Amino acid sequence: AGLMLALMLRRAGIDAVVLESRSREHVQDRLRAGVLEQGTVEFLQEMGLDARMRTLGMVQTGIDFRFDQTAHRIDFSDATGGRTVMVYPQHEVVADLLRACDAEGIDMRFGASAERIEGVDSASPRVHFSTGAGGTEELACDFVAGCDGARGTSRSAIPSGRLRLHERTYPFGWLGILANAAPAMPDVTWGCHERGFAMMSIRSPSVTRLYLQCAPDDSPANWPDERIWSELHARLDVPGMPPINEGPITQKSVTAMRSMQVEPMRHGRLFLAGDAAHIVPPTGAKGLNAALADVKVLGRAFERHYQSGHSSGLEHYADTCLRRMWLVHRFSAGLCTMVHRFDADSSFVRNMQRADLHYMTGTNAGRRSFSENFTGLPVEA
Repeated sequence: AGLMLALMLRRAGIDAVVLESRSREHVQDRLRAGVLEQGTVEFLQEMGLDARMRTLGMVQTGIDFRFDQTAHRIDFSDATGGRTVMVYPQHEVVADLLRACDAEGIDMRFGASAERIEGVDSASPRVHFSTGAGGTEELACDFVAGCDGARGTSRSAIPSGRLRLHERTYPFGWLGILANAAPAMPDVTWGCHERGFAMMSIRSPSVTRLYLQCAPDDSPANWPDERIWSELHARLDVPGMPPINEGPITQKSVTAMRSMQVEPMRHGRLFLAGDAAHIVPPTGAKGLNAALADVKVLGRAFERHYQSGHSSGLEHYADTCLRRMWLVHRFSAGLCTMVHRFDADSSFVRNMQRADLHYMTGTNAGRRSFSENFTGLPVEA
C-alpha cells in the first residue's frame, strides 16, 4: 500500500517519503500468496506494473468447490460476463513496486521504524523514527499515510476515545504448506469436508500452495508430511477427478484467522490504509486487494487536493473506503464461516452450511453473487 501510494504521488508531482521498519531484503524476500482481483490487475496495468505479471501470472476463471464427494465448479467468467482473477504472488507485486519506485527516485528509507506520530491535528504532522545507525530523526510533512500494518505505530496517533475496533476471532486456523508438486487441476480447489476445510492453490506450474484447517494454536511440528498428505487427499480428492499431486514440502506454518476493522480510517491529517485499517481472513483473498483499493482512493484524493485545491476526496476518504470494506468483510467472513467445520455439537449449523454451499454453487443467483465478490467489487472514484 505504501509503495503504490508513493508511486502514485510521485507521478502526480507530489513528494513523499516511505519509512519501512524492516530491511529491503526482508521486504523483497517475504513470501506471500496472491490472488489479484480484476480491478487490481487493471490498476497495475494503469500504473505500468503489468509486464512481469503478464508473463508470470496465471489467469483463473473459476473455483472448484468439493463437498458431498462431488466437484462443484463456479465459473467466474460465465457468471459475470467475462471477469477473472489472476494468481500472481504478493512478493512479485512488491518486487515490481520496488523496481518502479527505484526508477522514479522515490525516497525509501529501510530500517526506519516510526516511534511516534505527533501533530496529526495540525497543519504539519511530524513522524519521529529510529534509523539503522541507532539514532532518531524527525520528519515534518503535510499528511501521514499509515500503511504500517496491524501492529504498526499509526493507529496509536488516533486518540483512544476516538478509536473503535471491530473484531472477530475464529476458532480455527490454517496450516499452510508449500510443496514442489504440480497442480492436479487448473482451478483453485476448495474442500468443504467433515474433517475440516482444505484448499489447493497454484503458485506456479510446478509449485502448489495447500492449506488445512487446524486449531488456531496448532504447531507445524504436529503435522509430519505423511499426515499432511493423508488429510489433503481425504478432504480434497473426489471420484472422477484427478487426486492431488504429492511432492517435497518446503514450508509449513500455522496462521490464526480473524476479521478486524478500525474506525475512523482518518483522523486529522493521518490516513490509515491496508492492514493498519482492516484485516480479513484469507478465505476471500482480499488482503492485498483491499489495501490497493484504499490507496487508489487515497492517491486520487491527494492528487486532487494538490493540483486543484479540492479536499472533498480527502474528507470523504474514510466513508468511501468503509462502505466498500464492510461489503468485503461481509463476503470474507461469510465465506469463512460457510466452508470451515466448527461448532461440532450443532447439526443445525452444519446443515445451514451445506444449504449455503448448494445455493452458492447450484443456482445462477448464488454463482453470480460469489463471482462478483470474488473477482472484486468496484472502487469508488
